[in-house]
Amino acid sequence: MRTAGVVLAAGAGRRFGKPKALVEYRGALLVDRAAQVLAAGGCAPVLVVLGAAADEVRSRAQLRNVSVVPNPEWPSGMGSSLRAALTALDDEPDDVAAAAVLPVDMPGVTAEAVRRVVAHTAEDALAAAAIEQRRSHPVLLGRAHWRAAAERAIGDAGARGYLRAHDVTLVSCDGISEGFDIDSPEDLADG
Repeated sequence: MRTAGVVLAAGAGRRFGKPKALVEYRGALLVDRAAQVLAAGGCAPVLVVLGAAADEVRSRAQLRNVSVVPNPEWPSGMGSSLRAALTALDDEPDDVAAAAVLPVDMPGVTAEAVRRVVAHTAEDALAAAAIEQRRSHPVLLGRAHWRAAAERAIGDAGARGYLRAHDVTLVSCDGISEGFDIDSPEDLADG
């Protein structure tokens, strides 16, 4: 069984002032960091969902060994990006049993955290990294949940509503991953 990696990177980053996929953090664009972390954590294939400034992201980012999934509905929120990714994954062979989903703006997530979560891969899996017992990312969606999760992915909520309605295995990633996200330029101060 394989686990796909999904980077949600289609947003315009209105609060940040530009698409977060184009933000540089510690020497790399956030979109490249996220894709590399998923690949290093054992995910294959890795899909990157693009929307806002997609042409600029394609020209500036490395995007090595990834499949780019366009999301023309990106202005409607992260939910449309999750739907686009899960729809694209429907075309993958059945040995892709789950998808590890990571928003582009979480550079504190490590490959080790991805490996811990991916270890729970199964077609019926619902798991997520946990920092101090609070759900974080990546989130693991087994193939059996893709259709229902996509139907519930509306606006900026992504899979949040679906996950709240189901039992999710929390995988402790304390000490190996950080659950912060980059919302404003001030959040880059440590980078």
